[in-house]
Amino acid sequence: MDRKFYLLQILVALFVLSSCKAPQISYFQDSHDGDNYTLSDKGTIKLRPGDKVSILVNTKVQEYNNIYNLPYTPTRIGQSSNVKTATPQGVACYTIDGKGNIDFPLLGTIEAAGMTREQLAAHIKQEMLDKNLANDDPLIVTVDFANLNISVLGEVKNPGRYSVEKDKITILEALGMAGDLTIYGERDDVVVLREEAGKQNTYVVDLTSTMKLVKSPVYYLQQNDIVYVKPNTMRQRQATVSGNTVYTPTFWISVASLLTTISAIIINNN
Repeated sequence: MDRKFYLLQILVALFVLSSCKAPQISYFQDSHDGDNYTLSDKGTIKLRPGDKVSILVNTKVQEYNNIYNLPYTPTRIGQSSNVKTATPQGVACYTIDGKGNIDFPLLGTIEAAGMTREQLAAHIKQEMLDKNLANDDPLIVTVDFANLNISVLGEVKNPGRYSVEKDKITILEALGMAGDLTIYGERDDVVVLREEAGKQNTYVVDLTSTMKLVKSPVYYLQQNDIVYVKPNTMRQRQATVSGNTVYTPTFWISVASLLTTISAIIINNN
């Protein structure tokens, strides 16, 4: 009887251990010291229709500065204001239209879509020099993003919408801005939604593999990308009243006790 009793306990313990699968929580599990990977050179954000940019021009001639740097007039609902500023913080933004163009003072229509910030700044500067609309020294043109954002949703500490303020941003940086994944987030099944050529494309990213991550087309994010971290099975079970009860030690101790009692009754009867 004792032998069968202990055998039953061992079988129950093995079943409990096999049913409690540990979640994947480590990143870069295939990384080793000295590994190196070639990163894509296509990660720099390029302007698209609907984007807004601030363009600041500095020349020797204040008259030119007043023309190029459109003043920004702050307004509030129900109020009017005549206060105008032309500081870097108060320069009006240019919205790239549906055809990918902006209308720039004195230069007219400029095709901005498809350019990086640096390319647009260099193009405007060259156009001004070619048309003798500014002195060569000094002439500084600065282009900054005004409304570029990415969204991080799902199992992260601080889900929300975040501003893009530099030319390249990786998915790791975006997750870092959102406070990193919670312990319930799926590391090997992160989804990135990207709008491309009028279509919504879906990409899956595996954060547990460095090679797969850096080779992914969404390692570098673009404006308006949506990063979604799926909940693991443990989090999904929490959506029900007793979803995780079957995976708790208390439950299995109770099951083992019940089975042991039933087994003892059967053995005694025999």
